[in-house]
Amino acid sequence: MAAAASPPAGMPPGKTTNRFFDAAGRRGEIQEFKEELNNASKEKKKEALKKVIQAMTVGTDVSTLFADVVNCMQTNSLDLKKLVYLYVINYAKAQPDLAILAIHSFRKDANDPHNPLLRALAVRTMGCIRLEQMTEYLLEPLRRSCKDPDAYVRKTATICIAKLFDINPELVEDQGFIDILRDMLGDSNPMVVSNAVASLCEISTSSRRNYLQLNEDVISKLLPALNESSEWGQVFILDAIAMYEPPNSRVAETILERGVIVRLSHANSAVVLSAIKVMMKFMERIQSPELVRALCKKMTPPLVTLLSAEPEIQYVVMRNINLIVQKQPQILAGEIRMFVCKYNDPLYVKLEKIAVMVQLSNERNVDQILSEFREYASEVDIEVVRKSVRAIGQCAIRLSRAAERCVDALLELIKTKVSYVVQEAVVVIRDIFRKYPGKYEIIISDLCENLDSLDEPEAKGAMIWIIGEYADRIDNSTELLEHFLENFMDEPPSVQLQLLTATVKLCLKKPQASRDLVVRVMKIATDESNNPDLRDRGYMYWRMLSKNPDMARKVVLSERPTISDDSFSLQPKVLDRLVSNLCTLASVYHELPESFLSSDRKAPVARGEEDAGDLEEEREHLQQVQSEMQARSAAGGANYVEESGSEDSDGGRSHSSSSSGGGNKTPRGSRSPGGNGGAAPPPPLRPMAPVLNENTPGQHGAKGLRVAAAVVRGKGGAVGLQLMVGNFSPGPMSGWAVQFNKNPFGLAPSGPLQLPDVAPNGGTAQTLMPLQPNQLLSGAAPGSPLFLEVAVKTNLDVFYLSIGYDLSAVLADGGPIDKDEFQRTWQAVPPDRKVRTMGQLAQKVTPEMVIQRLRQYYIYLVAQMQGNDADLLYFSASTCNNLAVFCELSLQKSATGLMMTCASPAPPIVPLFQSFISECLRVQFQGGPGA
Repeated sequence: MAAAASPPAGMPPGKTTNRFFDAAGRRGEIQEFKEELNNASKEKKKEALKKVIQAMTVGTDVSTLFADVVNCMQTNSLDLKKLVYLYVINYAKAQPDLAILAIHSFRKDANDPHNPLLRALAVRTMGCIRLEQMTEYLLEPLRRSCKDPDAYVRKTATICIAKLFDINPELVEDQGFIDILRDMLGDSNPMVVSNAVASLCEISTSSRRNYLQLNEDVISKLLPALNESSEWGQVFILDAIAMYEPPNSRVAETILERGVIVRLSHANSAVVLSAIKVMMKFMERIQSPELVRALCKKMTPPLVTLLSAEPEIQYVVMRNINLIVQKQPQILAGEIRMFVCKYNDPLYVKLEKIAVMVQLSNERNVDQILSEFREYASEVDIEVVRKSVRAIGQCAIRLSRAAERCVDALLELIKTKVSYVVQEAVVVIRDIFRKYPGKYEIIISDLCENLDSLDEPEAKGAMIWIIGEYADRIDNSTELLEHFLENFMDEPPSVQLQLLTATVKLCLKKPQASRDLVVRVMKIATDESNNPDLRDRGYMYWRMLSKNPDMARKVVLSERPTISDDSFSLQPKVLDRLVSNLCTLASVYHELPESFLSSDRKAPVARGEEDAGDLEEEREHLQQVQSEMQARSAAGGANYVEESGSEDSDGGRSHSSSSSGGGNKTPRGSRSPGGNGGAAPPPPLRPMAPVLNENTPGQHGAKGLRVAAAVVRGKGGAVGLQLMVGNFSPGPMSGWAVQFNKNPFGLAPSGPLQLPDVAPNGGTAQTLMPLQPNQLLSGAAPGSPLFLEVAVKTNLDVFYLSIGYDLSAVLADGGPIDKDEFQRTWQAVPPDRKVRTMGQLAQKVTPEMVIQRLRQYYIYLVAQMQGNDADLLYFSASTCNNLAVFCELSLQKSATGLMMTCASPAPPIVPLFQSFISECLRVQFQGGPGA
């Protein structure tokens, strides 16, 4: 972060950073621009405007020329007007009052009777000026443009309606523009129809309401336009048709025949994939199996053709094909040769081809596929080798009749003695043993010959599991486990837990030969380990072995259900959702759109809005999260996996457990007469958000827990962790406990995690857990972003979470500091430690609104001064561990500009405070907070 630096005397702000650019480095250049812009010659004006745009492009502030540039609009030159409009769009927010002065020229150009390009340009520019004040002047020109005789003007007007809706949704509805857009779906020009569809889809998405309202009449208007639209217009129309639910098979067949099937031969890959999306959707309504098979055959050639395109397009197509063949495997069943990896394919293409080949594997082509995988396993690219070995294991689990051939292929690969090949093979053979118990154990001896090749945690864990599971069949199982125990304390937690369990299995199967070994392991686990999970499991095994060996045998040696490899398949309803989103990012990520997109719109800083509105928004979001959990339960669980880190990487963390004792205590918080005291809690800046996906494995590999969380403030400044959990496992979830890692502000639970038993297959529960600061202090400086490392323990597994929070969660409810103390501290901070940033508020606000808003979040006003052009506000805040921060806010009186200067005796807190102010006041800083 760069400290603020004042420009040299006499030089305007912005000159120091751009003095090396040709367009912005000469003294007096603004005055030269001004003179040239007021020249009578059109050519000189044009050249001057080009120079102004050039300077604006490289970052020079030329907003002082606004009035001179706007005067240049009084011309008949279209080129000159384009330059002026470009300038006005860029600086309208900084100079809203002057932008309004240009309205007359805009409206005049929008009514030009001779030049449709000028009319369209004027309307488009007015729509791009995102000012509330501009909307009332835009309504009439926009309404006339929607009925303009020229199609280009009408097309521009349809897009402008969507932009206007983004600024003021209520105004668009009240003025009837939604109905105008629907009427334009029947326009004679296909370009206008496609833009109207795009605008209605955008408006529907942003408002979460269906404004498109498709029916047979509307579809009958879209299909003729589909044949004459541009390629991107066709994509918009096809995507809209894909949202239509045909009432019966006849309607679905008619729509496909009239305009969709012919799009399969289009040269644009997006049009082809959009047409396939419509066909996949409508085939569910078609009752004739023969027609479905015929449609599948028609989809095969275009997909094969797309596989010959550029690598980037190949990758996107194959990600879509992965979903298509899960839904309709017969589409590419005979085209396995198209997915054979070429020597010059990029890595990402090779990996995706291997994944698709697994999807297409069957009894007839498995030999060909295994031959390819064996060849790939000898490549130089380690990622391809690993993927190929794992794919062989997936084929073995997927095709029971081909399992033996797959196992033979894996044995051949193990004999190569290549370390990463052997390790990947050991992992997949463990899964094969679980899928086919008692069938292929004869190969264990071959695995045991390669113990020295294992150095990865997953491979070690798999081999240890095999030794423990078949300890009675392995003559030297005791010696093999002792080999792994030599470096027990250096192993990751997953390997340690596997060793502990395998040793107990050995003890139950060979009690005489392993007595000393199991005692040794138990002592290490219970006396020397800092891992609470390992320690707890050690105590549990020790007590069972000493008190009730029969119970230990039932628990540890119980029969396990056979597994099925679902790593390449999706739940049916999730698959349906993704198929309906073909040719979008969702089909590339293989994640539901809501998992990586947020349609929530943040409102600007208050026009004096009440806290009740924020609280209502929070309740709505909470209901949305709960509804999403229940919807995902109905869908059988989603298939996307959020980044939660390796299950091994968290095991060494030191946690402070709150799973026992203590009871619920109210968090302590310092209060003073100037603080919020017992006032109502501030509305949370960040709503509850998912922090753990049900497909993310726990420490021992179990899955099924979904968690949404948020750190919130309660009455009197209390801090709490709001949790909502969803159980997507087949059994009930209980035994809740929580552990926190040390953190810069020492946040820790003040009591145990209070959650009831949660029902299986989608049951949910929620709680608010009080937190106390200054309990688990890490001693490290706070970093950005702030987050808590939390472990949640259940009867299923231990799951690790990372919960983000904003600075308001740890600000003390202590009131403002004394003015004299503020002045002394502010003057004591060196100038190079004061950081200045400039930005724009979403709308104009008053000082009182800012003061009230920040006071809600424990940032207190110390002093207030008024200048000629700006209001100066001085604030102070302090964290729960006494890190103070001081701030000067300068609010422009005539615009939405804001300048913030921050200082603190603890510099790491400054960027956190800047980010918090940006989030709290919804400020768009130049280059982001701290720039």
